[in-house]
Amino acid sequence: MFLNFLRSRYGNAASFVNASLVLVAITFLFPPTTGAADTVRILALGDSLSAGYGLMRADSFPEQLERTLIKKGIAVKITNAGVSGDTSAGGLSRLDWSLSEGFDGVIVELGANDGLRGLEPSETLKNLDAILAKLQQKDLAVLLTGMQAPPNLGAEYGKEFAAIFPHLAKKYDIVFYPFFLEGVAAIAELNQEDTIHPNAEGVGVVVKNILPYVIEMIQTVKSP
Repeated sequence: MFLNFLRSRYGNAASFVNASLVLVAITFLFPPTTGAADTVRILALGDSLSAGYGLMRADSFPEQLERTLIKKGIAVKITNAGVSGDTSAGGLSRLDWSLSEGFDGVIVELGANDGLRGLEPSETLKNLDAILAKLQQKDLAVLLTGMQAPPNLGAEYGKEFAAIFPHLAKKYDIVFYPFFLEGVAAIAELNQEDTIHPNAEGVGVVVKNILPYVIEMIQTVKSP
């Protein structure tokens, strides 16, 4: 449209060429300040807590988090790679495929189903360790979220399970959010009828609490 204006304003070829050169110079001196290249691409690798089980897509954790970051002026695109019922082993098995699009950072939210099933903490540790090792090899920014085991599995199991996450965060020197459901777990009005999965309001609380950690992770994204 602007070129058509130039043609109408500058009738002869020489004048049009000169005007076009001016346009090119302006574009070079004042490039667009935002664009796809500036957008931080984040993968949310998780289970039903990331997938948005029982919720509208717009109410899921990745969607609410993305909107909140954008409102704060942070250009970000979060891809939901949550699979309901997935364990740490499942997350590891699909990691390479999940990363195929190319990302700058990954939120690792896995382990809840390991705890619900009473799987050996050593296996959960091994799987999450392998996931984080791969992400480190790819030089990706990482936020690891912690989880707690159900109390019916006993204090010893709960202690061993909970210790997995801070141990790995320290080993890989990554951003760590101690408990994904902080401020939401066991609060009836923030959960669905199953008392396990947050409702839309509960997800909002999760996003509010985890937000500073996500921003910290974004700040560790390596420049291309």
